[in-house]
Amino acid sequence: MSDSIILGIESSCDDTSAAVIRGNTILSNIAATQKIHNEYGGVVPELASRAHQQNIIPVVHQSLIKANIQQKDISAIGFTRGPGLLGSLLVGTSFAKSLSMSLNVPLIEVNHLQAHILAHFIEDANPHPPKFPFLCLTVSGGHTMIVVVKDYFDMEIIGKTIDDAAGEAFDKIGKIFGLDYPAGPIIDRLAKNGNEAAFTFNKPRIENYNYSFSGIKTSVLYFIQKEVQKNPEFITENIENLCASVQKTLVEILMKKLEKAVLELNIKEVAIAGGVSANSGLREAMLKNEDRLGWKVYIPKFEYTTDNAAMIAMVAKLKFDRGEFADLSVSATSRYDIEESFKKDTDIKD
Repeated sequence: MSDSIILGIESSCDDTSAAVIRGNTILSNIAATQKIHNEYGGVVPELASRAHQQNIIPVVHQSLIKANIQQKDISAIGFTRGPGLLGSLLVGTSFAKSLSMSLNVPLIEVNHLQAHILAHFIEDANPHPPKFPFLCLTVSGGHTMIVVVKDYFDMEIIGKTIDDAAGEAFDKIGKIFGLDYPAGPIIDRLAKNGNEAAFTFNKPRIENYNYSFSGIKTSVLYFIQKEVQKNPEFITENIENLCASVQKTLVEILMKKLEKAVLELNIKEVAIAGGVSANSGLREAMLKNEDRLGWKVYIPKFEYTTDNAAMIAMVAKLKFDRGEFADLSVSATSRYDIEESFKKDTDIKD
């Protein structure tokens, strides 16, 4: 089954993406990014779903052209069932179902979060992928969690955010600073020239392996309000130091719980996944722990960190090899736990 050719479709948020995979090799990975949300300071769900409707046919078409295949060559179609914005998911789901039916090929549903983790197994993502079991810190705009990955289809969430996700915190703090959306990459860029010790912000005290990011957002807001009252140009004059200090704090929050999990579970194969795994501060912290604590660290290629169809195609390929196909009655779902997607009862440690 390694010669199977699978089309993957991703539409969980504001990027419309299609990819073609043969075996574990990505033949194409095309994405259309929706710029319209920048002027609103965040993703507008209604506008996102409309843009997906406009983008999905040309994106899929381009993915087939780049992969140098025709529709008749497709063995199966994988799509993001959830989690994500329901309107956006419905566009991808409906298109995948229609194409599956017209080509008479199997349909494969994919959990978006599972796909972020399993992107590590794409051939050019890692020359040597993680060994089971491994820990994966999955961080994005909508999710922050620590997952024990026992197998491709056996994962357990041992910690997650109780409020905001890390990526959401980056963007909301960036908005306080007056930065454009999405602010995460801008903060990362500005932080490179700043002093990370310039300012100190409060860190949460949360039990077990769980996270909280609402407190630092409030801490930054009150700090900025106080300083701007004294000096209206405070943000402009200190933007690089502010970004460096915020990034350092957010990365330390993420790493503290991950280090705790590695130590207590004695699993030293450690990966990161999701959009925030592109952050240079987080990547640097992971690599430092590889030397300092003896971890074996796995960091995905940049193109496989943000939402992309290559990771969807990767999971679809693994499911295709298992003969695990979806019925045409399958529906999109905005909430879709990793563990739920394995169709088995697993206790989530909160």
